[in-house]
Amino acid sequence: MTSLVIDARHNGPPGSGNGGWTSGLVAGAVGAGDGLIEITLRKPPPLDTPLAVAATDDGWAVADPDGALIASAVRRADDIPAVPPVSRTEALAASGRYAGHTDHPFPTCFVCGPLRADGLRIFPGRLADGRTAATFVVPPEVSPTVVWAALDCPGGWAVIDRDQAFVLGRYAVAVDGLPESDDECVVVGQPVRREGRKALVRSSLYAPDGALLARAEATWIAVAG
Repeated sequence: MTSLVIDARHNGPPGSGNGGWTSGLVAGAVGAGDGLIEITLRKPPPLDTPLAVAATDDGWAVADPDGALIASAVRRADDIPAVPPVSRTEALAASGRYAGHTDHPFPTCFVCGPLRADGLRIFPGRLADGRTAATFVVPPEVSPTVVWAALDCPGGWAVIDRDQAFVLGRYAVAVDGLPESDDECVVVGQPVRREGRKALVRSSLYAPDGALLARAEATWIAVAG
């Protein structure tokens, strides 16, 4: 058994961990380097709380100090297709159309919150074809967890709108390579399908030279109004 802690800085909705950051921590704890790991978030991840990560018959379980199941993880067999890239110019223009600048369900989100000067500040705006795009200036400390976080919200904003908030439910990331510190990368998101309250999306991260760095697939859950 191992443990992890989600620092309070890495929140998504107020008082709980950002889904992408949390999932990246879990993947690292269970050994994502040995193949694709898919994380399912069962409850809002608590901040600044030791979470126990233990092997189960079919994967791993992440529990809080009271034993409540926070997340589960399994190995994933299916690969993740890449979302086609866009240019830096297109990504910058899309960021200028980011709906979250004026209407954001969680404006202090570590990844995409406009009120977080210390966050990743990824502002994915819609493209004409329904995809999202944004630029991403890589922080000084680069890790696979940062990549998991960076790919999270750009997928979500492919389905989030002013009338319906979503939260991350299930998430898998294939990291092909880490970006360089201070690089201005491009991240793109794409809606795949919607079934009731569930929306399947994909996202991809590209280096400044256009090289594909990572691919993600996620299921987002509409928040009941």
